[in-house]
Amino acid sequence: MRTPRQYQNPAHEAASQRDFRLRIAVTFIFIVLLFGVLLARFIYLQVFQHEEFIAQATTNRITLIPTAPIRGEIVDVNGVVLAHNYPAYSLEIVPNQIEGKLDDTIEALKAYVDITEGDLKRFKKFRADFRSYENVPLKMKLLPDEASRLAVHLHRFPGVEINARTFREYPYGMLTAHFLGYIGRISERDQANLDAENLTALYRGSTHIGKSGLESFYERQLHGTPGYQEVEKDAYGNIVRVLKTVPSQTGQTLKLAMDIRLQQEANRLMAGKRGALIAIDPQTGGVLAYISNPSFDPNLFIDGIDSENWKRLNEDWQRPLINRVTQGLYPPGSTFKPFIGMALLESGKINQSTIYPAPGAWSIPGSSHLFRDSVRSGHGSANLSKAIQVSSDTFFYRLGYETGIERLRPYLAQFGLGEVTGIDLPHEYRGVLPSPEWKEKRFSKLSAEQRKWNPAEMVPVSIGQGYNAYTPLQMAHATASLANDGVVYRPHLVKELLDHNRRQVTLIDPKPERTIPFQRSNFEYVKAAMLKVLQPGGTAHRIGSGLQYSMGGKTGTAQVVQIKQGKTYNAAALAEQHRDHAWFISFAPLNQPSIAIAVILENGGWGANAAPVARHLTDYYLLKLKGNANSSIAAEPPAVMAPAQSASQTEINPLLVSSASNTAPAAHQSVFQRAYSSIHPTSQPASSPDDASASGNQP
Repeated sequence: MRTPRQYQNPAHEAASQRDFRLRIAVTFIFIVLLFGVLLARFIYLQVFQHEEFIAQATTNRITLIPTAPIRGEIVDVNGVVLAHNYPAYSLEIVPNQIEGKLDDTIEALKAYVDITEGDLKRFKKFRADFRSYENVPLKMKLLPDEASRLAVHLHRFPGVEINARTFREYPYGMLTAHFLGYIGRISERDQANLDAENLTALYRGSTHIGKSGLESFYERQLHGTPGYQEVEKDAYGNIVRVLKTVPSQTGQTLKLAMDIRLQQEANRLMAGKRGALIAIDPQTGGVLAYISNPSFDPNLFIDGIDSENWKRLNEDWQRPLINRVTQGLYPPGSTFKPFIGMALLESGKINQSTIYPAPGAWSIPGSSHLFRDSVRSGHGSANLSKAIQVSSDTFFYRLGYETGIERLRPYLAQFGLGEVTGIDLPHEYRGVLPSPEWKEKRFSKLSAEQRKWNPAEMVPVSIGQGYNAYTPLQMAHATASLANDGVVYRPHLVKELLDHNRRQVTLIDPKPERTIPFQRSNFEYVKAAMLKVLQPGGTAHRIGSGLQYSMGGKTGTAQVVQIKQGKTYNAAALAEQHRDHAWFISFAPLNQPSIAIAVILENGGWGANAAPVARHLTDYYLLKLKGNANSSIAAEPPAVMAPAQSASQTEINPLLVSSASNTAPAAHQSVFQRAYSSIHPTSQPASSPDDASASGNQP
């Protein structure tokens, strides 16, 4: 019997074979094309992309580890260190590497390290701010025995590390807080600002940044430049070897114009008082003393302040966090009179011999409202010199009203009132030198009639009340400009920038910003009147006794709350916060003045109460620091010292000793000092109770 295949059509069989061979050919061609594509891709990757993939492989194998720079120090004029860095160990945890429960690990660590409740609270705060793969500090500044005790058992605690860190410290604590400021951890806002300014690369490896004061203003100079290590890693990410090291560059050192000994004396004089004191060298603009009371410890903020201390500082009614020198706005009271006196002379309203009545009270023509003098019996009649000496209110009431704010304001503005001084600190307040335009803008939500300047408003303005509001810095700056016959210098804390890497010293050039275009005879006249304030008959005559130099000044009593017509001011009947502020401005000596001071004692009463502070500070500066006894006065040791330092002596950087201090020992004559000497071949390195509208402006 035949099978079906034996009966198949030969033609159909031939067609099937051709079909099969065609499929084989197509498949072969397809396979060849695939291998061709693979070969082409192989050639492309191995030949044309060889360099790129070699670079990528090297990148995976070789890593750059940034090295944070050491922050620059801040020193006083004699090289006494005010802000410095010191090394210490830190106990840190990487949360995502912890095996088991984190709380169990921390509890086990307590057997080797003293972990306090404060450490735990700060750790919880840090955990909220840090990423899970970042090192979170559990305990800062481990004691050496704690570090050594834990180190031998560290293999039992995966994710726990002991790292050497550099810590910032302010040895003088509260004494320097308001002008040095402080550093803090880089926040999201800080990082956004760095990104916007294309400075991210400079902060790789860094964790802190200047937050306030000089630390913030000079952040770029203090920060330094980061270095890096080029390391080779294995497939598991372990470092095999270090291929290259580029060291970081230390930040510049800020050398201040201030002598810490004068700052300490100013602090002693202001102890227990709320207020501010600022002393300036009229010949350079250098800040000699800077006190804002009460103060705070800036060391609390470096690694994040705990909630208890933050609450204590933030809710304190005395507001220690407010920088009263640059941000406290106060009516100046009668310390305003020398400046409005200059405006009256320069405007031509009066001359040096003009005499006006100075009764116990004065009224605007056509009004029955009495504007009273601080002396109810008045002063008879007076010229400008006597009016400044005895602080006559009615003399200035009348002349201010008759002249008007529009005519006087341009002359007052010449002293920088109502403008920032430009001091090298952030967030300085502008203050208020009133004008019709200012009132229109300030009270824009009121009716047109209420926004309009009323000539009667000039009456309290004339004696430093009303809308007047200035910072102690502005008053000291204006006093220095007046004492220096109109030659204006910008106030500045930093005297020099010391670059150790380049061995360069950059001076803060004390060239005058401008000269006030007033008659020299008028400057001399007003300054002579201010000298009389300290003489018999003057409002500060009690501090004038026994002066060994010439000194001019002006008292001021600034009202905080308004006293009703016909009522008498009674401090005892008022809450402390509602009592008058005491002001005093001064300069010394008369010729070539070297110190100008502004002091305000909040709720301190009569201006004469502030005068002794300025007198004692001027004595200390002129007779002790600048006198023959300079070398015998030592700075008091700081209250806060690093753990490894001795608290028995003040730390002095031998590279930064200036000509104002004793010459550095020969052993400390470094290359840097020789560079300094090449730049400085001759020196070694180195009252009026009538308006309370400004009462809300106090800090």
